[in-house]
Amino acid sequence: MPDVFANITAVPDEMLEIIAGVLETRAEIPSQQEMLRDYLSEIAVPSDAKVLEVGCGTGAICRVIAEIDAVGTVVGVDPSPILIAKASELCGDKVELEEGDGRSLRFADASFDVVILHTILTHVPEPERILAEAYRVLKPAGQLGVCDGDFATVTLGTGDFDPLEACARSFVENFVHDRWFVRKMPKAVRTAGFEVGQLRSYGLIESLSPGLTMSWLDRGADALLAEERIGPELAVALKAEGRRRTDAGTFFGYMAYAALVAAKR
Repeated sequence: MPDVFANITAVPDEMLEIIAGVLETRAEIPSQQEMLRDYLSEIAVPSDAKVLEVGCGTGAICRVIAEIDAVGTVVGVDPSPILIAKASELCGDKVELEEGDGRSLRFADASFDVVILHTILTHVPEPERILAEAYRVLKPAGQLGVCDGDFATVTLGTGDFDPLEACARSFVENFVHDRWFVRKMPKAVRTAGFEVGQLRSYGLIESLSPGLTMSWLDRGADALLAEERIGPELAVALKAEGRRRTDAGTFFGYMAYAALVAAKR
């Protein structure tokens, strides 16, 4: 089953509601907030900067960018009208939102001081097209911030043959286009014409109060059920096991992240 994000406009409304909730849950995780603020702090933002976020979802990242004093305007683009509508409810006046495909932006050349690609390139077929568009719409010496999950590291297991690992693998199969992209990210950004800075490493670990990683379990189990690889009883049991581990203090969910800042040559 292909990554649902690869064709987000075809996703049923009920799934989009789940995705919107996951995006907002992720935005509230302290380690995710620290990661975002850390790599954003490496970007040289000029006064009254115009910043573009491609694949803005519910606008969680746009809202953080809008808090930066030097930023004048934030433009968020996403192909899903439902996610854009949700973002419109949550974002302030400093954020402008519109539907659009990051592989074919409507903006003129050299329109933005900064472009942010936060956790989208692993989900998009032909990510080089998004990078090419980011390069085109950036002003000379404009800054690019890229961050994504290293989905090849996703795990819910605590030992060999852990049944929750099947849910982790199913989640990656159904919600990620290229689980290896982060390891190719510096080369992809460099090939697009950017001068690339140091790759920075981060991580997400959840145990006592899992939110994002528990959603991996649920979505992975649901996908296994939809594909008839397991029956409904086992799907319920896998989800129940995740909650049992949470109550027992033994749940473990993990994924590595990486980010880099680059400049238009």
